[in-house]
Amino acid sequence: MATEVKIPAMGESISSGILAAWHVKDGDYVEKDQAIYELETDKITSEANAEVAGVIKILVAADEEVDIGQVVATIEEADAPAGGPSAPAAKEEAAPTKEEAPATPAPAAKAEPAPAKSEASAALSPAARKAAEETGVDTSKIDGSGKDGRVTKGDILAAAAAPAPKAAPATPAPTAAPAPAASKAERETRKKMSPLRRKIAERLVAATQEAALLTTFNEVDMSAVMKLRKQHQDKFVEKHGIKLGFMSFFTKAVTHALQSIPAVNARIEGNDIVTQHFYDIGVAVGTDKGLMVPVIRDCDKKGFADIEKDILGYAKAARDGKIQMSDLEGGVFTISNGGIYGSMLSTPIINYPQPAILGLHNITERAVVVNGEIVIRPMMYLALSYDHRLIDGKEAVTFLNNIKSSIEDPSRLLFDL
Repeated sequence: MATEVKIPAMGESISSGILAAWHVKDGDYVEKDQAIYELETDKITSEANAEVAGVIKILVAADEEVDIGQVVATIEEADAPAGGPSAPAAKEEAAPTKEEAPATPAPAAKAEPAPAKSEASAALSPAARKAAEETGVDTSKIDGSGKDGRVTKGDILAAAAAPAPKAAPATPAPTAAPAPAASKAERETRKKMSPLRRKIAERLVAATQEAALLTTFNEVDMSAVMKLRKQHQDKFVEKHGIKLGFMSFFTKAVTHALQSIPAVNARIEGNDIVTQHFYDIGVAVGTDKGLMVPVIRDCDKKGFADIEKDILGYAKAARDGKIQMSDLEGGVFTISNGGIYGSMLSTPIINYPQPAILGLHNITERAVVVNGEIVIRPMMYLALSYDHRLIDGKEAVTFLNNIKSSIEDPSRLLFDL
């Protein structure tokens, strides 16, 4: 019995996608729940698993666009192929060989004596022999003018006085032909933009066109958070099985700031301002396919350990292509940490229709003034981009200062100060 492999529904707004890759080959045996292909849509990249075990027949090639509900393969249900050692190969017997008679050496060819020079050319008079020795002339190459062709002293002297034959002009070495110019196809690669990358591009352009974007900056001393993190890291890992990172501190600080400045926890819908009374914070995660923003739900009700577990779980799911649409929807604010890639400063673009985004950057030791003294502290630049239609400068600066105060004095988060 053959079971059809169909593209599953991914959400109301998704009608198609790109079958990015097959994890199996046509004719392979697949196990139930084995990942068999990867699907890219304009929202997420996800993997699909086999519903049954059997032999798969692939109907759609990789990189093809497919519709929701389309059949892309069939699986003929079957038991796993029987394994076991293969039959031992038969030993090959060497064919008997006949004894070969010792090879009889071929008779050596008799050397033929070089033809002797004629007596006329070989016999030189003492005067001619002396002239040959003095001039170095090869008498074998001279036609003698004496009796019976004998080479005379005059012949040798004439040969020595004759001008040497001109050497043939040297042939110039061929000039190497110039290397042909590389073709355009060799100098660049063209690749169709993925649905996810297209959607990211559309959303970023829409955000810049529909919102009045403005960015305000501040810097934060990370000393207190780093000290607290180092002090409790071992016990935190022992109890929760996960490391305490910086993102949980910033997520709690943002939640605290949203509670203090409700104008930032709002959005514009037409001519209405909708104020939100929940705290679902998006955390931007970079993947090979593009940027995704899974949402940490109800951050006001979660502790540091729960937030760290959610961030780690969503990041792994996003990179493995197992993120769900529901994981990406409904955020009120986004945190983007470019510092993990070494970014010093940036102006992030909001995740529209959210009204604001916080950009974190790398931590570097810098000279700062504390209580009138110059000291070295681990500092980070913060950037808050916001929709100026909804949020005034005073509210934005107050919001960012609230985050700064919470990070520099984490006890404020514990006592809701």
